[in-house]
Amino acid sequence: MMKKALIVWGGWDGHEPEQVAGIFAEILREAQFEVEVANTLEAFADKEKLLGLDLIVPVWTMGEIAQELVNNVSAAVQNGTGLAGCHGGMCDSFRTNVDWQFMTGGQWVAHPGNDGVQYTVEICQGSSPLTAGIKDFEVTSEQYYLHIDPAVEVLATTRFPVVQGPHATNKAVDMPVVWTKRWGHGRVYYNSLGHHADIVELLPVKELMRRGLLWAAEGKTEAAANLEQTAGAGYSGMADSQF
Repeated sequence: MMKKALIVWGGWDGHEPEQVAGIFAEILREAQFEVEVANTLEAFADKEKLLGLDLIVPVWTMGEIAQELVNNVSAAVQNGTGLAGCHGGMCDSFRTNVDWQFMTGGQWVAHPGNDGVQYTVEICQGSSPLTAGIKDFEVTSEQYYLHIDPAVEVLATTRFPVVQGPHATNKAVDMPVVWTKRWGHGRVYYNSLGHHADIVELLPVKELMRRGLLWAAEGKTEAAANLEQTAGAGYSGMADSQF
């Protein structure tokens, strides 16, 4: 049976959401997914439909969302549907909704220097099969500074500060760029790269996204087994392993 994915794009046009959604759709179709692409948040209105998906991919920046729609996505992810996305399309989607931020693992707060900053993405070698064989690489784009859930599993980082600003008087920090986390029985994957579609198309970025999308979707089978084992017992029997 083909896996099912829903990609929902919209919000601020500056992030080229339609083009980025198209890249993700192509990746998933090449992996033999049945892909639905929508440009309205009402795509999150059918809770039962979301519960039947293997993957939800938000590509929506700086929007407002009804709490019921967030609750529907959260319920699906808690029950095993994967959630994966990049840049502001997932971790700057809804600035006023803390439930969304808790689920996704972080929230954008700044990009010192704006677009055009050259910086290094440092892969956390050996930490995950999701980064196996991928080396550190340079990118010229926005460098995201985020407020991060300490529960995330960090797979890549970038060093701040690169440009001057009020943050530069603090000690140097390694900001997460790529991470995974759990939300209930579901797998969550995020990559802060992807200001424009051409950044998503960069070979290491696209490969990281491909692996992340597939990894998040593959959690549904594992989740079904866990849900069967823990029926009526909350989450106490969940597997500890990220992979």
